[in-house]
Amino acid sequence: MEELVKREYAYQGRVLNLRLDTVRVTSGDVTLREIAEHHGAVAILPLDEAGNVTLVKQWRAATGRVMLEIPAGTLEPNEEPSSGAPRELKEETGLTAARWDFLARFFPSPGILTEEMFLYLARALTRGAQQLMDDEEIEIVTLSLDDALARIATGEIADAKTIVALLLTREKLRTMA
Repeated sequence: MEELVKREYAYQGRVLNLRLDTVRVTSGDVTLREIAEHHGAVAILPLDEAGNVTLVKQWRAATGRVMLEIPAGTLEPNEEPSSGAPRELKEETGLTAARWDFLARFFPSPGILTEEMFLYLARALTRGAQQLMDDEEIEIVTLSLDDALARIATGEIADAKTIVALLLTREKLRTMA
């Protein structure tokens, strides 16, 4: 366990704070931890009755490329994941779901990021219009679950939350069969 010696903020923003923690490790040495604070996020794998998944294709500045991902978004401060998931699904895809299954919660990058992600499977879908934010440009892509899984191996799907969601959904469907 580390002992916190000093905490300071290099940046505080709308979505992310950059925190510098000076800590004393077990050996007694003092070192610096660079931490990105985040409110948390929800991610949703929409699955229709035919076994197709709805993904979103969008430019990601951090990776410098267009990514194929499941719909997801940042939680508002103190927002329950079960409330944030339907909101994000509707905003990004226009879909609403009558059935929600919680799949997992995980930390995408615990070495530097406080973000905790809550992952859901959405079924019994109804289509509607996207409700994108002004700065979002999102293309909807529908693929069979098998096609989406195959795109992990080719690197076309390289987003961690999407890979986790697809693999967990495949397992969930296998156990239901």
